[in-house]
Amino acid sequence: MLAETICSAVSVAGLGIAAVTAYRKRFLAATRIAAYALVPVALVMTGFVEWVSGMVFDPTVWAGFGLLGLSWLLFMTTRAIERRGLAASGEPGKSGKSGKKVKGSPAAGAVAPAASAPSLGAARAGSQAQPAAPTEDFSDIEAILKKHGI
Repeated sequence: MLAETICSAVSVAGLGIAAVTAYRKRFLAATRIAAYALVPVALVMTGFVEWVSGMVFDPTVWAGFGLLGLSWLLFMTTRAIERRGLAASGEPGKSGKSGKKVKGSPAAGAVAPAASAPSLGAARAGSQAQPAAPTEDFSDIEAILKKHGI
């Protein structure tokens, strides 16, 4: 009963503002305000306000929302743990999806760190390392500089 009264008062106030706006010759804005002002009364007449107020004050509904929140929290926690590769067994590949690579986890066939060092071969092993001559061709850069007069 209180919600219906409040909605009616809001609608009357909105229609009053719409009337003042129309008096100021702003008819388009007044029509828009009147449309918004009629929404609360329409919700009361359709029974939506009674349904919402019955839902809001029902403890079973709040328990349901609590369970939905708990479910979401558990889901997000397991997703975060899975993404970090900390599955229950401690091995990222054994989390049930063996073919899926987890971000941040070491790959199954990873290359040893020493394998990334350049191999010098037997011929250059005894010689001193000489500074390599620049092998890049700077002719395109020179052409651009000449074009701009530099």
